[in-house]
Amino acid sequence: MHELHLHGLVPWALARGGSIHPLVLPHELTSETGLMNPSVFVRNGQILVNIRHVNYTLYHSEGKKFNHLWGPLVYVHPENDVTLRTHNVMCSLDSNLDMTSCGRINMAFDTGEPTWTFIGLEDGRLFEWDDRLFLCGVRRDCYDDKGTGRMEMAEIDFVDGEWKEISRNPIPAPPPNETYCEKNWMPVLDMPWHFVKWCNPTEVIKFNIDEGTTETVVLDESKIFQQSRDIRGGSQVVRISPEHRMAFTHEVDLWKDSFNRKDGHYVHRIIVWDNIWNVVKKTSDFSFFGYQTDRTTGHEYVIEFVTGFAFHGNDVLISFGLQDNACYILRMPHETFTEFLEKA
Repeated sequence: MHELHLHGLVPWALARGGSIHPLVLPHELTSETGLMNPSVFVRNGQILVNIRHVNYTLYHSEGKKFNHLWGPLVYVHPENDVTLRTHNVMCSLDSNLDMTSCGRINMAFDTGEPTWTFIGLEDGRLFEWDDRLFLCGVRRDCYDDKGTGRMEMAEIDFVDGEWKEISRNPIPAPPPNETYCEKNWMPVLDMPWHFVKWCNPTEVIKFNIDEGTTETVVLDESKIFQQSRDIRGGSQVVRISPEHRMAFTHEVDLWKDSFNRKDGHYVHRIIVWDNIWNVVKKTSDFSFFGYQTDRTTGHEYVIEFVTGFAFHGNDVLISFGLQDNACYILRMPHETFTEFLEKA
C-alpha cells in the first residue's frame, strides 16, 4: 500500500470508483472564516452533516516555504475577536451529496458570559440513541477560567423551521473526575450511552444521562500495544459485521521550530474491535490528500481530522476537515472500502 501512504486515501479511492465532495456554506453563515471537522450521519435514509464553523482562519505553511510572521502554524483572528469561537451548522445532503439545506444550530442553552477563550461546542460527532439525535463534543467555556474541558451531549431537533438544542447534558470524566480536558470521545452507535474514550488501551465509558454520572465498563491496561503516538478519537464507532466494530482515529505530532513556534502533523488509522473490545486490527497510518515533506527536517506536514463515518446504500461516507479551512466527504463503494480495510 505504498501508493496509499505516499499520495493519500483520496486519490487511491478515486482510482477505484470513489468520489470527493467539498462542503461549502453560504457567505452569510460564515463571513468566510474557517470550516472544519464535519460529522456525517445517516438517519432514516437522510444524509445529515454537522459542520464546525470557527471565527478564525488557520494559516499553515506546508513545506515551510512561506511562514507567517508569527510562525508556520497561526490562528488568524478578526481584530475585534481573538477568541476561538465555534458555531455548529446542520446540513442536509441529497444522494449526490449536494447540499439541500443548511442552518446554524440554535444553542438555546448558552447562557451567561463565557469563562474561557475557547467558546462553543467543538468537534461535535452526530449520532442517534433511542430515537434522539445528539451532537456530542467538548466544551471549555463554562467550567472555570482555566479552560477545563468536558464532553457535552446536545440533543437537537428541527423545531419551527430551525435546528435547535432541546436539552444539554454535560458528561463528567469517570471518578474522580479530575482531568483537565476530555476530548474526542467516540459514541458507539449500536450501544446507547457508551463511548470509546481511549484506544490504547481501549477504554469504554457508560454515561447515565438521568443521573449525570459515568463509569468505566471496559479497561484492561495489560492490552497496551507498541505505538509511537497516542491514538485519539475520530469518527463514531460503527458496527461493520456481527463480530466487529470500527472507528477512524487520529494521531498528532506537535513540535516547535528553531524559533520556538509550534507546528503539527496529523495522521489517521482505523481500529477494529471484536465484541469484547479486543483490538483485532489497526491499519497503518495514512492521510487523505497525501503528505508534504520538508526536505531539510524530514517532517511531514498535514492537518486533517475525521469526525464522521456512515453507510449509505452501497457506499461508505467519510467526512473530514483539512487545515481547519475546508470540509469534505469522501465516498467510495463498499467493496473498495473493504479492500482498503483488508490491505491497509
